Amino acid sequence: MPIPEIAPARLAELLAGPAESRPALLDVRFASENAWVALPDSLLIPLPELEERAEELEPLRGRPVVVYCHHGVRSLDGAAYLMSLGIDAVSLRGGIDLYSRQVDPSLPRY
Repeated sequence: MPIPEIAPARLAELLAGPAESRPALLDVRFASENAWVALPDSLLIPLPELEERAEELEPLRGRPVVVYCHHGVRSLDGAAYLMSLGIDAVSLRGGIDLYSRQVDPSLPRY
């Protein structure tokens, strides 16, 4: 079953909407990448730590979650894991790099 993805422009629309309809953001990159650039109010749990830190995902249950990484590869695995836990998750297509190029050029690229 393919992992659902969300386009950067659609995510930007959701983030600009009413607070109650905004998705939660889960960053599965490493802390050094997150320190360089991150989407506001995102939760950082590096992909290799997701399973051992699964209890930190519980507050996300019941709301849509957008999982993101640098180019959208690790986030596919992260979204698949969340889906296996019954959490409504999608991957950000192209990662924060494509988001920066298409939506917010002020975000640093690496």
